[in-house]
Amino acid sequence: MTALVRLRLAGFLRTGRALAPVLAGLLALGVLYGGGRAQPAEAYGVSAVVLFPVLAWQTKILLDVEPDVQRRLARVVVGAARERAAGLVAAAVAGLGAVAVALVFPWLVGGVTGPSGPGDRPLAEGLALGLWAHLLALPAAVALGGLASRAITRNAGYGVAVLTLGAVTVLVLGLSGSVAPWLVPPVLPTARALAGPLAASTGVLLTAWGLAWAAVALTGYAWGRRSRA
Repeated sequence: MTALVRLRLAGFLRTGRALAPVLAGLLALGVLYGGGRAQPAEAYGVSAVVLFPVLAWQTKILLDVEPDVQRRLARVVVGAARERAAGLVAAAVAGLGAVAVALVFPWLVGGVTGPSGPGDRPLAEGLALGLWAHLLALPAAVALGGLASRAITRNAGYGVAVLTLGAVTVLVLGLSGSVAPWLVPPVLPTARALAGPLAASTGVLLTAWGLAWAAVALTGYAWGRRSRA
């Protein structure tokens, strides 16, 4: 399976398909950090929200790069479960690269600042919470990108519709006062939590919520792949 992961990452990079989400992510981060400096935890919480649709889009592009015939051959060679897992792992690895860029970028453009007052979080804590926020958003973004991939939707238009609808729904239902926030991953609730003091119980709840949502969505992806095999 490792060879298949490398093959899919190589195809994603060598075809130049990685360029579009990278540029979109950098543009979004540039706009985000162009308004002034902020504490790392708060800034990274918003950064995870901004990057969520980009990570989902990047996943869809990576999964769609492989021709359908090649994907079927890989399924025969390594098995259906490993073939599906290889695509998701490759998408997660690419997502980790985007997360690393998101964590470094604001320091290069002066978008974040260290603690300046007695109530500010220590720098190490802010960085750890920022990493947590991005890693919490990544599995859900990979799951959404998988559900929007050609292997599930069979149609480019349907795939774009699923991706767009999913990203918009995450933002709308994630707003404060939403009637059904549990239907989407806690991307916005995490950003709100990082804007102030974060209780350990809140962090555990958000983590469990995000992982549970991603697990359900990935189960749907696996079921969709089996039903369309």
